[in-house]
Amino acid sequence: MNLVIFGAPGSGKGTQSEKLVDRYGLHHISTGELLRDHIARGTELGKVADALISHGNLIPDELMLDILSKELDAHPEAEGVIFDGFPRTIPQAEELAKLLEKRGQKVDAVVGLEVPEEELTERLLNRGKLSGRADDNAETIAKRLEVYHRQTQPLKEFYNRRLSYYPIQGSGSVDKIFDDITSVIDSLG
Repeated sequence: MNLVIFGAPGSGKGTQSEKLVDRYGLHHISTGELLRDHIARGTELGKVADALISHGNLIPDELMLDILSKELDAHPEAEGVIFDGFPRTIPQAEELAKLLEKRGQKVDAVVGLEVPEEELTERLLNRGKLSGRADDNAETIAKRLEVYHRQTQPLKEFYNRRLSYYPIQGSGSVDKIFDDITSVIDSLG
């Protein structure tokens, strides 16, 4: 089973993905974590990514697809994948479908964590204080949310048309949100 965890920055995608890995044994691919790893190691990709991310911009599609393809190839034993932070645009979603189709797979469900914008901003500012992440400051958060609404929000309708989008209320307790997500996944058989 291949899942996409969808939602604005700060919606809880990473938190819920970790719990889903424990429950279903899926391989978690967080594009944010992959990119932060490259940045920390000072790779060429990391330098490009850092320049874009620090200003709230997205990584070019071709680059992200190449990274994802390599990550999928590195884990052929996985029972499925949780895509966290990808796709972020309709062209990326179309390319992800092609990438999976070549492997005889598809996106089985898209779980959308829906959280009010004020709560997202508060969560990200708090995360920035705790983690020291440079991209969790007021100016960059505003830019990231603007980019999300402009480029990523249209994916909701894209996946709705394919009957694979499942909206989940992303406010409230982590466990309640997780229960709502697992109810959707378990209903898919």
